[in-house]
Amino acid sequence: MSKRAILSVHDKTGLIELGRALAAQGWELIASGGTAHALRAAGLAARDVAELTGAPEMLGGRVKTLHPTIHGGILARDTAEDAAELAAHAIVPIDLVVCNLYPFAATIARPNTTTAEAIEQIDIGGVTLLRAAAKNFGRVVVLCDPADYAPVLAALAAGGPDEAARRALAAKAFAHTQAYDAAVAEYLAPAPLPFGRGGWVGGEGVGGPLPEGEGTELPQTLRLELVRVQALRYGENPHQAAALYSMVADAGRMPAIQGPLGGRLVGGKEMSYNNLLDLDAAWRAAESFAAPAVVIVKHLSPCGLAVGDSIAAAFPAALASDPVSAFGGVIAANRPVDDAFVAALAAADLFVEAVIAPTFSAAAVAWFAVHKKSCRLVEVGQEAGAALELRAVRGGLLAQTRDDGDPPGASWRVAGRRAPTDKEMAALRFAWLASQHVKSNAIVLARSLGASGAVATVGIGGGLPSRVDAVRLAVAKAGERARGAVLASDAFFPFADGLEAAAEAGVTAVVEPGGSVRDDEVIAAADRLGVALVFTGVRHFRH
Repeated sequence: MSKRAILSVHDKTGLIELGRALAAQGWELIASGGTAHALRAAGLAARDVAELTGAPEMLGGRVKTLHPTIHGGILARDTAEDAAELAAHAIVPIDLVVCNLYPFAATIARPNTTTAEAIEQIDIGGVTLLRAAAKNFGRVVVLCDPADYAPVLAALAAGGPDEAARRALAAKAFAHTQAYDAAVAEYLAPAPLPFGRGGWVGGEGVGGPLPEGEGTELPQTLRLELVRVQALRYGENPHQAAALYSMVADAGRMPAIQGPLGGRLVGGKEMSYNNLLDLDAAWRAAESFAAPAVVIVKHLSPCGLAVGDSIAAAFPAALASDPVSAFGGVIAANRPVDDAFVAALAAADLFVEAVIAPTFSAAAVAWFAVHKKSCRLVEVGQEAGAALELRAVRGGLLAQTRDDGDPPGASWRVAGRRAPTDKEMAALRFAWLASQHVKSNAIVLARSLGASGAVATVGIGGGLPSRVDAVRLAVAKAGERARGAVLASDAFFPFADGLEAAAEAGVTAVVEPGGSVRDDEVIAAADRLGVALVFTGVRHFRH
């Protein structure tokens, strides 16, 4: 007795090749609507679903495969009782279901899609076909991804996929429908609830009001579907298991990103868990600068940031910020890595774990392969991350929107008597942006480096529970370079002691959010010490 396949696909990739191979193996093809038309146009014999059911397509195609003849044929088990019941109702068994769904996610992603247009892309019959076939995977093979056509055809020619393979295909079908339904549910869900409008409260005092119209809106329900794209040797430590997961794209068939950080590894060893964390932090910092920028990160903390006329010019300045900490770190450059950058790195003779950049020249890749063959080279891909940042806590997840810098409408104001000079202001703006990528309490000392045109950090203190201790660390890292430098603090100074410690080391200008109940004391200290003090009105904690 011949085997029967029902085919109903929106994505017709590989359909004709599949149909021809099945026909060559003696399969009877049953198809609906456009799928039947495509098969017959290619010269293949395909029975219409309506011919099998005796019922025409209805309601403009909304009802095609929803019929006992179809679903009885799919759901029947391989038992004498089910076979007798099928025979009593003149239903033939169906052994293979090939189906993928209407492009709902792609439809709602288009600008100006109406609700009516979106609703017409909610697949009913296709979801039901997939779920029925997946439920009965013990007898029925289900295909929802064209990438599986070739291996399944080979297995069918050899007697059929084994139970493990059929089970895996069924799981994939259920994942496909699950992601599809989640996309529909999210689209139809009520508007998200507003959070946090009004004023914000700092850990050490009360801040000012948020700019008009600002606020965070997060969904009432957050649905995630992730696919493991890479097993890692271990996690932060060798006794911890780890893997890289990616969000799936368009109803769960393919990962949205398949390489490290959405890019690709073009040289060096496989990525580790810690490499991925460090490179993500380094790239986020580098891409926040418009000018050519280089960022060096070690253990998730920036130890050097610089901008210049080129990344080759910026690299030595970033390295000079803290060359001891930079040993064994990772580097991010926001411009293509070329021969000039490679020459600057070679001159430094620095051990580097990984480098991330938009692209690498062929000559640069060849140089690394000879001189630093273990160094991982990552070409970053297009932005593929979600707008939300997620962190695991006991019993759940925390979610927040990304901190992409000062929100629209934020403005700086000179808080003390002395306004910064133009040179100081340029350095303050660089330091302020750099501080947003340092762990709180974040203190960044920076300065312009004269004829080179570079602006760079000269001392960084962060990740400490005391802000004044973070100042002391940054000043100690800077040494004599603190004289004439500027300082950025990611949150307000709760007391004047931090600003006083900076001024004693020779810092001439400070930028911070303001908003402390002791702002007047800090302003008075700045005026007494001749330090230019600027308030931004925006805090940038990074825990």
